[in-house]
Amino acid sequence: MRFLVTGTAGFIGFHLARRLIADGHFVAGIDALTPYYDVKLKQDRHALLARSNRFRAYVEKLENFAEISRIAADEQPDVIVHLAAQAGVRYSLENPRAYVDSNLTGTFNVLEIARALSPKHLLLASTSSVYGANTDMPFNETDRADHPLTLYAATKKSTELMAHSYAHLWSIPTTAFRFFTVYGPWGRPDMALFKFVAAILKSEPIDVYGFGNMERDFTYIDDLIEAIVRLIDVVPKAGSEASDADASDSLSPAAPFRVVNIGAGAPVGLVPFIEAIENTLGRKAERNLMEMQPGDVPRTFANCDLLERLTGFRPATPIETGVKAFVDWYRERYGA
Repeated sequence: MRFLVTGTAGFIGFHLARRLIADGHFVAGIDALTPYYDVKLKQDRHALLARSNRFRAYVEKLENFAEISRIAADEQPDVIVHLAAQAGVRYSLENPRAYVDSNLTGTFNVLEIARALSPKHLLLASTSSVYGANTDMPFNETDRADHPLTLYAATKKSTELMAHSYAHLWSIPTTAFRFFTVYGPWGRPDMALFKFVAAILKSEPIDVYGFGNMERDFTYIDDLIEAIVRLIDVVPKAGSEASDADASDSLSPAAPFRVVNIGAGAPVGLVPFIEAIENTLGRKAERNLMEMQPGDVPRTFANCDLLERLTGFRPATPIETGVKAFVDWYRERYGA
């Protein structure tokens, strides 16, 4: 099939594009190569993808509707996967406008493209952050998610709502993923694993927020990509047309639209996570214990029953395995 994937120079978009290419598909990738973090890392991801003649890269902002609509019209994708976004919970406190421009305007433009092209399936990235102040665990897709704690979370919940309206109005089959703390090789430098490994190898202290008492549902990148690839073929029907939906399904009663958690379903404490890094590196970290930052939540925990029911797959990579894979990649790339 022909895929249009936004954010292919990003962490998740790169891995998805590489998997789709390996599976024999053609991928047109759009990425703005913004300087939120090391642009060289993004360029190197695209360079790896460009080794295949089944990949074509476009460097463009999603806010430029005229250009990305031209690209999409030329590529005529069967499936659109929208992963590009301004990421980062903490950065949303410093530069909130970037989130409005990229996540809201950018997603609106992608939805307009989907309306014009009528793809077989539109899939887009959301986040576990939409659960915000929820305290009932694990998080279920059918839980209310109306109390975001950051603008980042608010923009991602907004993209879900925008996509639902387009799915209803224009009959666009749409699946929104809620990602839970994704990690692995080629990861983002602003994420904890990357920062911890870099600091420990330099014998620098690491900042441990929430005094180390936080827990995260860490999801290994290969598991995430496997889940996305399987969900591509799980095309939602309007709730009134679906015969297999039940109360635990997030399928909309008014549109061919579904939300799916993608997480490991096994929260790991920050201290055990750091210990896994220390064991892999063979070094101890100097820990700078700090209070929890604004917008953070003490725990995330995905219920992945719906994912398993829809795809037959449930993420299961042990944290030690995933951390080792990242460390091996980091050492190779940075000679550490």
